[in-house]
Amino acid sequence: MQPTRHPGSEPPGTRGRRRLSPTPRPGPAGREELETEEEARNGAAAPLAALLLLLLLLLGLLRRPDPADRPPPGRRLPAIYLRSSPSRFPRFPAEEYTSISNLSLPLKFDWRDKHVITQVRNQKTCGGCWAFSVVGAVESVCAIKGQPLEVLSVQQVIDCSYSNYGCNGGSPLNALYWLNKLQVKLVRDSEYPFQAQNGLCRYFSDSHSGSSIKGYSAYDFSGQEDKMAKALLALGPLIVVVDAMSWQDYLGGIIQHHCSSGESNHAVLVTGFDKTGSIPYWIVRNSWGTSWGIDGYVRVKMGGNICGIADSVSAVFV
Repeated sequence: MQPTRHPGSEPPGTRGRRRLSPTPRPGPAGREELETEEEARNGAAAPLAALLLLLLLLLGLLRRPDPADRPPPGRRLPAIYLRSSPSRFPRFPAEEYTSISNLSLPLKFDWRDKHVITQVRNQKTCGGCWAFSVVGAVESVCAIKGQPLEVLSVQQVIDCSYSNYGCNGGSPLNALYWLNKLQVKLVRDSEYPFQAQNGLCRYFSDSHSGSSIKGYSAYDFSGQEDKMAKALLALGPLIVVVDAMSWQDYLGGIIQHHCSSGESNHAVLVTGFDKTGSIPYWIVRNSWGTSWGIDGYVRVKMGGNICGIADSVSAVFV
């Protein structure tokens, strides 16, 4: 981003420049002495400037690229592009939802066993993970509340959520705010199918059938993943943002390393957990198709906030 220039500000390179002498020396000899002194100063400063430039270039080359700074990759790999800048919507500590603590926690639970999870989808090269995770949560919570399990339109969210960037990235919280504030009805995917690119928003009449939400909440469960598991039981599948840079090579097993918290770049849906083995893990639905991972799912170790999975957790109410 270019620095802001204010009217009347000094041109670049002139601000703070000091003269070598408070008054010019009279006569040609004085000017000659001044020029000699300035040349000496410039000659001494040149190596320092070159060294500083070299250090800046090295830092720029060695800096780990941020996926939120570039468009989705054109190659045939899953697009990771969340544009995860700090949200203006606050996250609340786990204690805010007191009824979560009253639940007893089983060793294993998966909402797929309740038949309230739709099939894994493929976002292709569209950076719409934020929309896939939100729509997946709405589909499941509607089914948990007794409505028919339907595949809802992700493309509607990509095209119409005005506070996001479509296939160029977005925020799950921005999408939830949009759904809740405008009481948007999500139509079926068959009525507004996924195109893997941005399009013009299609509007439907108020009488058109669709699924809407009554509210949402966002929490920070870092250091409190048992409470996060209880929230999963009480509220339904949870939307989370994670560091998924290493996930593109995932073939199976439980992710325990090679990702960090505070580096969120991908949004996914947590559908369950399993604590029966030696390594407890979250069951996470991705949006990279069924050929990726374990039929489109990934297992992430519970505890330790692996990949930042507990940093920003959202739930939907219908």
